Amino acid sequence: MRILNKHLRLQDVTIMYFTALAALMVILVASYQAPANVVKVSSLKPDTSSPLPPLPMPFRVPLDPRRELQLAWNISYATQEIYMELRVAKLRHGVVLGMSDRGELNNADLVVLWESGNESYFGEGTVHVIYGFLEQRLTSLEQLNLSRIHTGLQRVLMLRPDTPPPTLPPDVQTRDVVAPNVTIPNQETTYWCFIHRLPETMTKNHIVMYESVITPGNEAIVHHMEVFECSPDIPEVPDYSGPCDDKMKPGKLNFCRHVLAAWAMGAEAFYYPPDAGLPIGGPGSSRFLRLEVHYHNPLLISGRRDSSGIRLHYTPSLRHYDGGIMELGLVYTPIMAVPPKQHAFYLSGYCTSKCTETALPPEGIFIFASQLHTHLAGRGVRTVLVRGGKELEIVQEDQHFSTHYQTIRVLRKMVNVLPGDALITKCTYNTEDRRQPTVGGFGIMEEMCVNYIHYYPRTQLELCKSHVDPGYLQKYFNFINRFQGNDRCVCGEVSVTEQYSQLQWDAFSGEVLDSLYNTAPISMHCNQSTARLFPGDWDKQPLPAVTSILEKPRYPCEGAALPTSRPPTAPV
Repeated sequence: MRILNKHLRLQDVTIMYFTALAALMVILVASYQAPANVVKVSSLKPDTSSPLPPLPMPFRVPLDPRRELQLAWNISYATQEIYMELRVAKLRHGVVLGMSDRGELNNADLVVLWESGNESYFGEGTVHVIYGFLEQRLTSLEQLNLSRIHTGLQRVLMLRPDTPPPTLPPDVQTRDVVAPNVTIPNQETTYWCFIHRLPETMTKNHIVMYESVITPGNEAIVHHMEVFECSPDIPEVPDYSGPCDDKMKPGKLNFCRHVLAAWAMGAEAFYYPPDAGLPIGGPGSSRFLRLEVHYHNPLLISGRRDSSGIRLHYTPSLRHYDGGIMELGLVYTPIMAVPPKQHAFYLSGYCTSKCTETALPPEGIFIFASQLHTHLAGRGVRTVLVRGGKELEIVQEDQHFSTHYQTIRVLRKMVNVLPGDALITKCTYNTEDRRQPTVGGFGIMEEMCVNYIHYYPRTQLELCKSHVDPGYLQKYFNFINRFQGNDRCVCGEVSVTEQYSQLQWDAFSGEVLDSLYNTAPISMHCNQSTARLFPGDWDKQPLPAVTSILEKPRYPCEGAALPTSRPPTAPV
Protein backbone atom coordinates (compact mmCIF):
# COMPACT_ATOMS: atom_id res chain seq x y z
CA MET A 1 0.00 0.00 0.00
CA ARG A 2 1.22 3.49 -0.76
CA ILE A 3 -0.34 6.65 0.71
CA LEU A 4 0.97 9.78 -0.97
CA ASN A 5 0.41 12.22 1.87
CA LYS A 6 1.14 11.35 5.48
CA HIS A 7 -1.26 14.03 6.76
CA LEU A 8 -4.36 12.69 5.01
CA ARG A 9 -7.59 12.54 7.03
CA LEU A 10 -10.17 9.81 6.33
CA GLN A 11 -12.53 12.08 4.43
CA ASP A 12 -9.65 13.08 2.16
CA VAL A 13 -8.83 9.51 1.19
CA THR A 14 -10.68 8.66 -2.03
CA ILE A 15 -8.04 6.48 -3.66
CA MET A 16 -6.22 3.57 -2.04
CA TYR A 17 -3.42 1.51 -3.59
CA PHE A 18 -2.66 -2.10 -2.75
CA THR A 19 0.29 -4.15 -3.96
CA ALA A 20 0.21 -7.91 -3.58
CA LEU A 21 1.76 -11.06 -4.93
CA ALA A 22 -0.62 -12.64 -7.45
CA ALA A 23 -1.17 -16.18 -8.65
CA LEU A 24 -4.87 -16.91 -9.10
CA MET A 25 -5.92 -14.26 -6.60
CA VAL A 26 -4.67 -11.24 -4.73
CA ILE A 27 -3.29 -12.04 -1.28
CA LEU A 28 -3.21 -9.25 1.29
CA VAL A 29 -0.78 -10.18 3.99
CA ALA A 30 -2.29 -10.09 7.48
CA SER A 31 -5.50 -10.84 9.39
CA TYR A 32 -7.77 -7.86 9.92
CA GLN A 33 -8.50 -8.89 13.51
CA ALA A 34 -4.90 -8.38 14.58
CA PRO A 35 -4.50 -5.04 16.42
CA ALA A 36 -0.82 -5.01 15.48
CA ASN A 37 -1.78 -4.47 11.85
CA VAL A 38 -3.81 -1.33 12.55
CA VAL A 39 -2.09 1.93 11.71
CA LYS A 40 -3.10 5.59 11.83
CA VAL A 41 -3.40 7.19 8.42
CA SER A 42 -1.65 10.28 9.78
CA SER A 43 1.43 8.18 10.63
CA LEU A 44 1.88 6.71 7.15
CA LYS A 45 4.79 7.89 5.05
CA PRO A 46 5.24 7.60 1.30
CA ASP A 47 7.00 4.48 0.08
CA THR A 48 9.91 5.72 -2.03
CA SER A 49 11.67 2.35 -2.36
CA SER A 50 9.92 1.59 -5.65
CA PRO A 51 8.02 3.61 -8.25
CA LEU A 52 4.31 4.22 -8.00
CA PRO A 53 1.91 1.69 -9.54
CA PRO A 54 1.69 1.97 -13.32
CA LEU A 55 -0.99 4.45 -14.31
CA PRO A 56 -3.54 4.56 -15.75
CA MET A 57 -5.14 1.39 -14.46
CA PRO A 58 -6.27 -0.45 -17.64
CA PHE A 59 -8.85 -2.73 -15.99
CA ARG A 60 -11.79 -1.42 -13.99
CA VAL A 61 -15.23 -2.44 -12.77
CA PRO A 62 -17.96 -0.74 -10.67
CA LEU A 63 -18.53 -2.64 -7.43
CA ASP A 64 -21.94 -1.42 -6.24
CA PRO A 65 -25.17 -0.71 -8.18
CA ARG A 66 -24.98 3.02 -7.36
CA ARG A 67 -21.38 3.17 -8.61
CA GLU A 68 -20.06 4.74 -5.42
CA LEU A 69 -17.15 2.30 -5.45
CA GLN A 70 -14.98 1.57 -8.47
CA LEU A 71 -12.15 -0.96 -8.47
CA ALA A 72 -9.32 -0.58 -10.97
CA TRP A 73 -6.12 -2.57 -11.34
CA ASN A 74 -2.99 -3.29 -13.32
CA ILE A 75 -0.90 -6.45 -13.58
CA SER A 76 2.81 -7.16 -13.72
CA TYR A 77 3.42 -10.79 -14.68
CA ALA A 78 7.17 -10.18 -14.64
CA THR A 79 7.16 -9.44 -10.90
CA GLN A 80 3.90 -11.29 -10.15
CA GLU A 81 2.32 -8.18 -8.65
CA ILE A 82 -1.11 -6.62 -8.92
CA TYR A 83 -1.67 -2.91 -8.34
CA MET A 84 -5.17 -2.06 -7.15
CA GLU A 85 -6.98 1.25 -6.90
CA LEU A 86 -10.28 1.76 -5.08
CA ARG A 87 -12.14 4.97 -5.87
CA VAL A 88 -14.75 6.02 -3.30
CA ALA A 89 -17.33 8.62 -4.31
CA LYS A 90 -18.76 9.13 -0.81
CA LEU A 91 -16.75 7.68 2.03
CA ARG A 92 -19.03 8.19 5.07
CA HIS A 93 -17.19 6.73 8.10
CA GLY A 94 -15.18 4.07 6.33
CA VAL A 95 -15.07 1.39 3.72
CA VAL A 96 -14.44 -2.37 3.60
CA LEU A 97 -12.82 -4.18 0.69
CA GLY A 98 -12.18 -7.90 0.81
CA MET A 99 -12.13 -11.21 -0.97
CA SER A 100 -13.29 -14.74 -0.21
CA ASP A 101 -13.66 -18.05 -2.00
CA ARG A 102 -17.24 -17.50 -3.14
CA GLY A 103 -18.25 -14.11 -1.78
CA GLU A 104 -19.18 -15.32 1.69
CA LEU A 105 -18.48 -13.11 4.71
CA ASN A 106 -17.36 -15.99 6.94
CA ASN A 107 -13.56 -16.30 6.81
CA ALA A 108 -13.37 -13.40 4.36
CA ASP A 109 -10.11 -11.48 4.15
CA LEU A 110 -10.66 -7.77 4.47
CA VAL A 111 -9.01 -4.39 4.17
CA VAL A 112 -10.74 -1.82 6.38
CA LEU A 113 -10.36 1.97 6.39
CA TRP A 114 -12.27 3.66 9.21
CA GLU A 115 -12.41 6.58 11.59
CA SER A 116 -13.07 6.77 15.31
CA GLY A 117 -14.07 10.44 15.30
CA ASN A 118 -10.62 11.71 16.15
CA GLU A 119 -8.28 9.57 14.09
CA SER A 120 -8.34 7.64 10.81
CA TYR A 121 -7.06 4.07 10.68
CA PHE A 122 -6.12 1.50 8.07
CA GLY A 123 -6.23 -2.25 8.83
CA GLU A 124 -5.02 -4.93 6.45
CA GLY A 125 -6.23 -8.41 5.99
CA THR A 126 -5.55 -11.22 3.46
CA VAL A 127 -8.88 -12.70 -1.88
CA HIS A 128 -15.47 -12.82 -5.30
CA VAL A 129 -14.69 -9.13 -4.18
CA ILE A 130 -16.69 -7.97 -1.15
CA TYR A 131 -17.38 -4.34 -0.35
CA GLY A 132 -19.24 -2.40 2.30
CA PHE A 133 -19.68 1.10 3.74
CA LEU A 134 -19.29 1.91 7.44
CA GLU A 135 -22.25 4.04 8.49
CA GLN A 136 -20.98 4.59 12.05
CA ARG A 137 -17.64 5.38 13.60
CA LEU A 138 -15.42 2.67 15.04
CA THR A 139 -12.95 2.98 17.88
CA SER A 140 -11.29 -0.35 17.00
CA LEU A 141 -11.57 -3.20 14.52
CA GLU A 142 -13.02 -5.40 17.25
CA GLN A 143 -16.20 -3.33 16.93
CA LEU A 144 -16.60 -4.24 13.25
CA ASN A 145 -19.83 -6.23 12.90
CA LEU A 146 -20.31 -7.21 9.27
CA SER A 147 -23.91 -8.28 9.92
CA ARG A 148 -24.79 -4.64 10.67
CA ILE A 149 -23.33 -3.00 7.59
CA HIS A 150 -24.59 -3.11 4.00
CA THR A 151 -22.22 -5.32 2.05
CA GLY A 152 -22.21 -6.40 -1.56
CA LEU A 153 -20.43 -8.79 -3.90
CA GLN A 154 -18.78 -8.33 -7.26
CA ARG A 155 -17.10 -11.08 -9.28
CA VAL A 156 -13.98 -9.99 -11.12
CA LEU A 157 -11.48 -11.73 -13.38
CA MET A 158 -8.32 -9.94 -12.31
CA LEU A 159 -5.58 -11.76 -14.18
CA ARG A 160 -5.75 -10.60 -17.80
CA PRO A 161 -3.31 -10.94 -20.69
CA ASP A 162 -0.74 -8.15 -20.61
CA THR A 163 -0.12 -8.07 -24.38
CA PRO A 164 -1.29 -5.08 -26.45
CA PRO A 165 -4.38 -5.66 -28.63
CA PRO A 166 -3.82 -6.23 -32.36
CA THR A 167 -4.57 -3.46 -34.85
CA LEU A 168 -7.93 -3.69 -36.64
CA PRO A 169 -7.95 -3.71 -40.47
CA PRO A 170 -8.92 -0.49 -42.28
CA ASP A 171 -12.02 -2.05 -43.88
CA VAL A 172 -13.52 -3.21 -40.60
CA GLN A 173 -17.28 -2.77 -40.24
CA THR A 174 -19.44 -2.85 -37.10
CA ARG A 175 -22.84 -4.26 -36.20
CA ASP A 176 -24.55 -3.66 -32.87
CA VAL A 177 -26.52 -6.62 -31.54
CA VAL A 178 -28.37 -4.83 -28.74
CA ALA A 179 -31.55 -5.07 -26.68
CA PRO A 180 -34.50 -3.10 -28.15
CA ASN A 181 -34.98 -0.49 -25.38
CA VAL A 182 -35.98 -3.05 -22.75
CA THR A 183 -37.55 -2.08 -19.43
CA ILE A 184 -35.43 -3.99 -16.92
CA PRO A 185 -37.74 -6.01 -14.63
CA ASN A 186 -37.66 -5.01 -10.95
CA GLN A 187 -36.42 -8.41 -9.83
CA GLU A 188 -32.95 -9.49 -8.84
CA THR A 189 -32.19 -11.82 -11.78
CA THR A 190 -33.47 -11.62 -15.35
CA TYR A 191 -32.22 -13.29 -18.54
CA TRP A 192 -33.53 -11.36 -21.55
CA CYS A 193 -33.51 -12.84 -25.08
CA PHE A 194 -33.75 -10.95 -28.37
CA ILE A 195 -33.59 -12.22 -31.98
CA HIS A 196 -31.39 -10.15 -34.30
CA ARG A 197 -31.51 -10.61 -38.09
CA LEU A 198 -28.50 -10.26 -40.36
CA PRO A 199 -28.98 -8.98 -43.93
CA GLU A 200 -29.98 -11.72 -46.36
CA THR A 201 -27.28 -10.54 -48.77
CA MET A 202 -24.46 -10.65 -46.20
CA THR A 203 -21.44 -12.50 -47.60
CA LYS A 204 -18.87 -14.33 -45.52
CA ASN A 205 -16.93 -12.06 -43.17
CA HIS A 206 -14.55 -12.60 -40.27
CA ILE A 207 -15.34 -11.28 -36.81
CA VAL A 208 -12.01 -9.88 -35.61
CA MET A 209 -13.09 -8.12 -32.41
CA TYR A 210 -16.15 -7.48 -30.28
CA GLU A 211 -16.91 -5.31 -27.28
CA SER A 212 -19.76 -4.44 -24.97
CA VAL A 213 -22.22 -1.60 -25.58
CA ILE A 214 -23.67 -0.64 -22.20
CA THR A 215 -26.45 1.90 -21.74
CA PRO A 216 -25.01 4.71 -19.57
CA GLY A 217 -26.12 4.33 -15.97
CA ASN A 218 -26.67 0.56 -16.28
CA GLU A 219 -23.03 -0.46 -15.91
CA ALA A 220 -23.64 -2.10 -12.53
CA ILE A 221 -26.87 -3.89 -13.58
CA VAL A 222 -25.89 -5.43 -16.92
CA HIS A 223 -24.05 -8.46 -15.57
CA HIS A 224 -23.16 -10.51 -18.64
CA MET A 225 -24.23 -10.95 -22.28
CA GLU A 226 -23.86 -13.54 -25.03
CA VAL A 227 -24.56 -13.63 -28.77
CA PHE A 228 -25.49 -17.02 -30.25
CA GLU A 229 -25.81 -17.99 -33.89
CA CYS A 230 -28.90 -20.04 -34.72
CA SER A 231 -28.65 -23.33 -36.56
CA PRO A 232 -28.32 -22.91 -40.35
CA ASP A 233 -30.74 -25.84 -40.67
CA ILE A 234 -33.55 -23.60 -39.35
CA PRO A 235 -34.61 -21.43 -42.31
CA GLU A 236 -36.68 -18.96 -40.26
CA VAL A 237 -36.57 -17.92 -36.59
CA PRO A 238 -39.48 -15.74 -35.40
CA ASP A 239 -38.89 -12.33 -33.85
CA TYR A 240 -38.76 -12.36 -30.05
CA SER A 241 -37.88 -9.98 -27.25
CA GLY A 242 -38.62 -11.19 -23.72
CA PRO A 243 -37.44 -13.30 -20.79
CA CYS A 244 -35.41 -16.31 -21.88
CA ASP A 245 -37.35 -18.58 -19.52
CA ASP A 246 -40.80 -17.45 -20.72
CA LYS A 247 -42.90 -20.52 -21.44
CA MET A 248 -44.46 -18.72 -24.42
CA LYS A 249 -41.18 -17.99 -26.18
CA PRO A 250 -40.75 -19.60 -29.65
CA GLY A 251 -39.34 -23.10 -29.43
CA LYS A 252 -36.89 -22.37 -32.26
CA LEU A 253 -34.86 -20.20 -29.86
CA ASN A 254 -33.54 -23.48 -28.46
CA PHE A 255 -31.70 -23.99 -31.77
CA CYS A 256 -29.67 -20.79 -31.26
CA ARG A 257 -26.75 -22.14 -29.22
CA HIS A 258 -23.60 -21.59 -31.27
CA VAL A 259 -21.59 -19.00 -29.30
CA LEU A 260 -20.29 -16.05 -31.32
CA ALA A 261 -19.46 -13.61 -28.52
CA ALA A 262 -19.64 -13.41 -24.74
CA TRP A 263 -19.03 -10.57 -22.29
CA ALA A 264 -19.18 -10.35 -18.50
CA MET A 265 -18.84 -7.39 -16.17
CA GLY A 266 -15.25 -6.25 -16.02
CA ALA A 267 -14.30 -7.91 -19.32
CA GLU A 268 -12.42 -5.90 -21.91
CA ALA A 269 -12.81 -5.98 -25.70
CA PHE A 270 -12.13 -9.45 -27.17
CA TYR A 271 -9.69 -9.64 -30.10
CA TYR A 272 -8.99 -12.53 -32.44
CA PRO A 273 -5.37 -13.29 -33.27
CA PRO A 274 -4.10 -11.39 -36.34
CA ASP A 275 -4.18 -14.47 -38.57
CA ALA A 276 -7.67 -15.75 -37.65
CA GLY A 277 -11.29 -14.61 -37.52
CA LEU A 278 -14.68 -16.11 -36.70
CA PRO A 279 -16.87 -16.64 -39.79
CA ILE A 280 -20.21 -14.83 -39.95
CA GLY A 281 -22.56 -14.61 -42.95
CA GLY A 282 -22.38 -16.37 -46.25
CA PRO A 283 -23.22 -19.96 -47.21
CA GLY A 284 -23.50 -22.49 -44.39
CA SER A 285 -24.32 -19.91 -41.71
CA SER A 286 -27.53 -18.53 -40.24
CA ARG A 287 -28.72 -14.97 -40.58
CA PHE A 288 -30.41 -15.18 -37.16
CA LEU A 289 -28.60 -14.30 -33.95
CA ARG A 290 -29.88 -14.55 -30.37
CA LEU A 291 -28.76 -11.94 -27.84
CA GLU A 292 -28.98 -12.97 -24.19
CA VAL A 293 -28.54 -10.31 -21.48
CA HIS A 294 -28.33 -11.12 -17.78
CA TYR A 295 -29.63 -8.25 -15.64
CA HIS A 296 -28.55 -8.33 -11.99
CA ASN A 297 -30.82 -5.90 -10.12
CA PRO A 298 -30.43 -6.58 -6.37
CA LEU A 299 -31.87 -3.16 -5.41
CA LEU A 300 -35.04 -3.97 -7.45
CA ILE A 301 -34.78 -0.69 -9.37
CA SER A 302 -37.97 -0.02 -11.40
CA GLY A 303 -38.47 1.65 -14.75
CA ARG A 304 -34.85 1.47 -15.93
CA ARG A 305 -34.58 1.27 -19.73
CA ASP A 306 -31.76 -0.60 -21.41
CA SER A 307 -30.36 -1.04 -24.91
CA SER A 308 -27.15 -2.84 -24.03
CA GLY A 309 -25.57 -5.52 -26.16
CA ILE A 310 -22.44 -6.45 -28.06
CA ARG A 311 -20.77 -4.63 -30.96
CA LEU A 312 -19.28 -6.96 -33.55
CA HIS A 313 -16.31 -5.77 -35.60
CA TYR A 314 -15.92 -7.75 -38.81
CA THR A 315 -14.09 -7.52 -42.10
CA PRO A 316 -14.76 -8.83 -45.63
CA SER A 317 -10.99 -9.26 -46.03
CA LEU A 318 -10.83 -12.81 -44.82
CA ARG A 319 -7.85 -13.81 -42.71
CA HIS A 320 -5.65 -16.84 -43.30
CA TYR A 321 -7.52 -19.06 -40.84
CA ASP A 322 -11.14 -19.52 -39.90
CA GLY A 323 -11.46 -19.59 -36.16
CA GLY A 324 -13.53 -22.31 -34.56
CA ILE A 325 -15.28 -23.06 -31.29
CA MET A 326 -15.25 -26.59 -29.89
CA GLU A 327 -17.10 -28.04 -26.90
CA LEU A 328 -15.11 -30.07 -24.40
CA GLY A 329 -16.33 -31.81 -21.27
CA LEU A 330 -19.49 -33.79 -20.53
CA VAL A 331 -22.45 -34.53 -22.78
CA TYR A 332 -25.69 -32.92 -21.57
CA THR A 333 -27.26 -36.10 -20.20
CA PRO A 334 -28.75 -37.33 -16.88
CA ILE A 335 -26.37 -40.30 -17.10
CA MET A 336 -23.87 -38.09 -15.26
CA ALA A 337 -25.09 -37.02 -11.83
CA VAL A 338 -23.92 -35.52 -8.54
CA PRO A 339 -25.20 -37.04 -5.27
CA PRO A 340 -26.88 -34.74 -2.74
CA LYS A 341 -25.15 -33.30 0.33
CA GLN A 342 -21.71 -33.23 -1.32
CA HIS A 343 -19.13 -30.66 -0.30
CA ALA A 344 -16.94 -31.42 -3.31
CA PHE A 345 -17.85 -34.02 -5.96
CA TYR A 346 -15.92 -34.34 -9.21
CA LEU A 347 -17.05 -35.16 -12.74
CA SER A 348 -14.68 -35.40 -15.70
CA GLY A 349 -15.36 -35.20 -19.43
CA TYR A 350 -12.87 -36.53 -21.96
CA CYS A 351 -11.71 -35.66 -25.45
CA THR A 352 -9.73 -38.80 -26.15
CA SER A 353 -6.56 -39.30 -28.16
CA LYS A 354 -8.55 -41.47 -30.59
CA CYS A 355 -10.84 -38.54 -31.40
CA THR A 356 -8.06 -35.96 -31.86
CA GLU A 357 -6.09 -38.48 -33.95
CA THR A 358 -9.14 -38.88 -36.17
CA ALA A 359 -10.23 -35.26 -36.45
CA LEU A 360 -7.27 -32.88 -36.10
CA PRO A 361 -4.86 -31.86 -38.88
CA PRO A 362 -1.19 -32.96 -38.64
CA GLU A 363 -0.04 -29.60 -37.26
CA GLY A 364 -2.86 -29.63 -34.73
CA ILE A 365 -4.85 -26.64 -33.53
CA PHE A 366 -3.97 -23.60 -31.42
CA ILE A 367 -6.28 -22.71 -28.54
CA PHE A 368 -6.17 -18.99 -27.78
CA ALA A 369 -9.24 -18.52 -25.55
CA SER A 370 -11.89 -20.49 -23.68
CA GLN A 371 -15.19 -20.12 -21.86
CA LEU A 372 -15.84 -22.34 -18.85
CA HIS A 373 -19.42 -23.33 -18.06
CA THR A 374 -21.40 -25.07 -15.32
CA HIS A 375 -24.74 -24.40 -13.68
CA LEU A 376 -25.49 -23.41 -10.08
CA ALA A 377 -23.70 -26.27 -8.29
CA GLY A 378 -20.41 -25.72 -10.13
CA ARG A 379 -17.48 -24.53 -8.02
CA GLY A 380 -14.45 -25.21 -10.19
CA VAL A 381 -13.48 -26.12 -13.77
CA ARG A 382 -10.13 -27.30 -15.09
CA THR A 383 -9.07 -28.43 -18.58
CA VAL A 384 -5.66 -30.07 -18.93
CA LEU A 385 -3.75 -31.22 -22.02
CA VAL A 386 -2.42 -34.81 -21.85
CA ARG A 387 0.24 -36.08 -24.25
CA GLY A 388 1.71 -39.57 -24.06
CA GLY A 389 -0.06 -40.18 -20.75
CA LYS A 390 1.49 -37.10 -19.10
CA GLU A 391 -0.29 -33.91 -18.12
CA LEU A 392 1.54 -31.37 -20.25
CA GLU A 393 -0.10 -28.05 -19.39
CA ILE A 394 -3.30 -26.50 -18.08
CA VAL A 395 -5.47 -25.05 -20.84
CA GLN A 396 -7.75 -23.14 -18.44
CA GLU A 397 -8.57 -23.40 -14.74
CA ASP A 398 -10.83 -21.56 -12.32
CA GLN A 399 -11.28 -23.06 -8.87
CA HIS A 400 -13.40 -20.08 -7.75
CA PHE A 401 -15.79 -20.44 -10.67
CA SER A 402 -19.28 -18.95 -10.56
CA THR A 403 -22.08 -19.56 -13.06
CA HIS A 404 -23.00 -15.89 -12.57
CA TYR A 405 -19.69 -14.75 -14.05
CA GLN A 406 -18.95 -16.44 -17.36
CA THR A 407 -16.74 -14.74 -19.90
CA ILE A 408 -14.45 -15.81 -22.72
CA ARG A 409 -10.95 -15.75 -21.30
CA VAL A 410 -8.02 -15.07 -23.59
CA LEU A 411 -5.05 -17.30 -22.78
CA ARG A 412 -1.73 -15.60 -22.10
CA LYS A 413 -0.09 -18.47 -23.98
CA MET A 414 -1.69 -20.38 -26.85
CA VAL A 415 -1.97 -24.14 -26.38
CA ASN A 416 -1.01 -26.39 -29.31
CA VAL A 417 -3.13 -29.58 -29.38
CA LEU A 418 -1.73 -32.28 -31.67
CA PRO A 419 -3.39 -35.40 -33.10
CA GLY A 420 -3.24 -38.10 -30.44
CA ASP A 421 -3.42 -35.65 -27.51
CA ALA A 422 -6.20 -35.91 -24.92
CA LEU A 423 -8.07 -33.06 -23.22
CA ILE A 424 -9.62 -33.71 -19.81
CA THR A 425 -12.14 -31.26 -18.34
CA LYS A 426 -12.81 -31.76 -14.64
CA CYS A 427 -15.57 -29.95 -12.74
CA THR A 428 -16.10 -29.58 -9.00
CA TYR A 429 -19.64 -29.43 -7.58
CA ASN A 430 -21.17 -28.55 -4.23
CA THR A 431 -24.65 -29.93 -3.45
CA GLU A 432 -24.69 -29.48 0.34
CA ASP A 433 -28.00 -27.60 0.07
CA ARG A 434 -29.74 -30.28 -2.04
CA ARG A 435 -31.70 -33.32 -0.91
CA GLN A 436 -32.00 -34.98 -4.31
CA PRO A 437 -29.31 -35.94 -6.84
CA THR A 438 -28.44 -33.38 -9.49
CA VAL A 439 -28.44 -34.90 -12.96
CA GLY A 440 -26.87 -33.53 -16.12
CA GLY A 441 -29.09 -31.53 -18.47
CA PHE A 442 -30.08 -28.10 -19.79
CA GLY A 443 -32.13 -26.93 -16.78
CA ILE A 444 -30.52 -24.45 -14.38
CA MET A 445 -31.01 -26.92 -11.49
CA GLU A 446 -29.41 -29.64 -13.62
CA GLU A 447 -25.70 -29.56 -14.33
CA MET A 448 -23.16 -29.13 -17.09
CA CYS A 449 -19.39 -29.39 -17.31
CA VAL A 450 -18.15 -27.63 -20.45
CA ASN A 451 -15.22 -25.68 -21.79
CA TYR A 452 -15.92 -23.87 -25.08
CA ILE A 453 -12.45 -23.51 -26.56
CA HIS A 454 -11.66 -20.90 -29.23
CA TYR A 455 -9.01 -22.09 -31.64
CA TYR A 456 -7.67 -22.10 -35.19
CA PRO A 457 -7.45 -23.43 -37.85
CA ARG A 458 -11.11 -24.47 -37.82
CA THR A 459 -11.78 -28.19 -38.20
CA GLN A 460 -14.88 -30.33 -38.56
CA LEU A 461 -14.55 -31.35 -34.89
CA GLU A 462 -17.33 -29.35 -33.26
CA LEU A 463 -17.81 -31.40 -30.09
CA CYS A 464 -15.45 -33.72 -28.20
CA LYS A 465 -17.27 -34.88 -25.04
CA SER A 466 -18.09 -38.03 -23.14
CA HIS A 467 -20.30 -39.73 -20.56
CA VAL A 468 -20.02 -42.96 -18.62
CA ASP A 469 -21.13 -46.09 -20.49
CA PRO A 470 -24.89 -46.58 -19.83
CA GLY A 471 -24.53 -50.33 -19.38
CA TYR A 472 -22.02 -49.88 -16.55
CA LEU A 473 -24.31 -47.33 -14.93
CA GLN A 474 -27.11 -49.92 -14.89
CA LYS A 475 -24.73 -52.32 -13.15
CA TYR A 476 -24.23 -49.61 -10.53
CA PHE A 477 -27.99 -49.29 -9.97
CA ASN A 478 -28.33 -53.08 -9.70
CA PHE A 479 -25.54 -53.33 -7.16
CA ILE A 480 -26.68 -50.42 -4.95
CA ASN A 481 -30.31 -51.56 -4.96
CA ARG A 482 -29.34 -55.08 -3.87
CA PHE A 483 -26.93 -53.72 -1.26
CA GLN A 484 -29.71 -51.56 0.17
CA GLY A 485 -32.11 -54.53 0.27
CA ASN A 486 -34.18 -53.57 -2.75
CA ASP A 487 -34.50 -56.89 -4.59
CA ARG A 488 -36.82 -55.55 -7.27
CA CYS A 489 -34.73 -54.04 -10.02
CA VAL A 490 -36.47 -51.28 -11.94
CA CYS A 491 -33.62 -50.91 -14.42
CA GLY A 492 -34.94 -50.11 -17.86
CA GLU A 493 -38.48 -49.60 -16.60
CA VAL A 494 -37.99 -46.01 -15.49
CA SER A 495 -35.75 -43.19 -16.61
CA VAL A 496 -32.18 -42.74 -15.41
CA THR A 497 -33.26 -39.60 -13.52
CA GLU A 498 -35.88 -41.62 -11.60
CA GLN A 499 -33.38 -44.38 -10.87
CA TYR A 500 -31.01 -41.84 -9.34
CA SER A 501 -33.79 -40.29 -7.26
CA GLN A 502 -34.99 -43.66 -5.94
CA LEU A 503 -31.63 -44.56 -4.42
CA GLN A 504 -30.97 -44.14 -0.73
CA TRP A 505 -28.07 -41.70 -0.81
CA ASP A 506 -25.40 -42.18 1.80
CA ALA A 507 -21.61 -42.02 1.89
CA PHE A 508 -21.25 -45.52 0.43
CA SER A 509 -23.55 -45.00 -2.58
CA GLY A 510 -21.77 -41.73 -3.34
CA GLU A 511 -18.31 -43.28 -3.09
CA VAL A 512 -19.26 -46.17 -5.38
CA LEU A 513 -20.66 -43.72 -7.96
CA ASP A 514 -17.43 -41.74 -7.81
CA SER A 515 -15.45 -44.94 -8.34
CA LEU A 516 -17.63 -45.87 -11.31
CA TYR A 517 -17.03 -42.52 -12.99
CA ASN A 518 -13.28 -42.88 -12.53
CA THR A 519 -12.92 -46.45 -13.80
CA ALA A 520 -15.79 -47.45 -16.13
CA PRO A 521 -15.57 -47.17 -19.94
CA ILE A 522 -17.03 -44.10 -21.59
CA SER A 523 -19.15 -43.30 -24.62
CA MET A 524 -17.36 -40.70 -26.77
CA HIS A 525 -19.14 -38.01 -28.73
CA CYS A 526 -16.56 -37.19 -31.39
CA ASN A 527 -18.90 -35.06 -33.49
CA GLN A 528 -18.56 -33.22 -36.76
CA SER A 529 -20.15 -29.81 -37.32
CA THR A 530 -23.09 -31.68 -38.90
CA ALA A 531 -23.68 -33.23 -35.42
CA ARG A 532 -22.74 -36.64 -36.85
CA LEU A 533 -20.04 -38.80 -35.32
CA PHE A 534 -16.73 -39.18 -37.09
CA PRO A 535 -16.40 -42.71 -38.50
CA GLY A 536 -15.27 -45.22 -35.88
CA ASP A 537 -16.32 -47.13 -32.79
CA TRP A 538 -16.96 -44.67 -29.96
CA ASP A 539 -18.77 -46.83 -27.38
CA LYS A 540 -17.14 -48.53 -24.39
CA GLN A 541 -13.93 -46.59 -24.84
CA PRO A 542 -11.26 -46.79 -22.11
CA LEU A 543 -10.52 -43.72 -20.02
CA PRO A 544 -7.37 -41.86 -21.09
CA ALA A 545 -4.41 -43.15 -19.10
CA VAL A 546 -2.66 -40.45 -17.06
CA THR A 547 0.64 -41.65 -15.62
CA SER A 548 2.07 -38.27 -14.62
CA ILE A 549 0.26 -35.21 -13.28
CA LEU A 550 1.39 -31.60 -13.14
CA GLU A 551 2.80 -30.38 -9.88
CA LYS A 552 1.05 -27.53 -8.14
CA PRO A 553 2.94 -24.34 -9.03
CA ARG A 554 4.98 -22.61 -6.37
CA TYR A 555 5.03 -18.85 -6.16
CA PRO A 556 7.91 -16.46 -5.45
CA CYS A 557 6.76 -16.02 -1.86
CA GLU A 558 7.36 -19.76 -1.49
CA GLY A 559 10.87 -19.55 -2.92
CA ALA A 560 10.11 -20.25 -6.58
CA ALA A 561 11.68 -18.32 -9.43
CA LEU A 562 9.64 -15.94 -11.56
CA PRO A 563 8.12 -17.55 -14.71
CA THR A 564 10.16 -17.39 -17.91
CA SER A 565 7.97 -19.47 -20.27
CA ARG A 566 7.26 -18.16 -23.77
CA PRO A 567 4.23 -18.75 -26.01
CA PRO A 568 4.46 -21.45 -28.66
CA THR A 569 5.00 -20.41 -32.24
CA ALA A 570 1.78 -20.35 -34.24
CA PRO A 571 1.61 -21.66 -37.82
CA VAL A 572 2.23 -19.20 -40.65
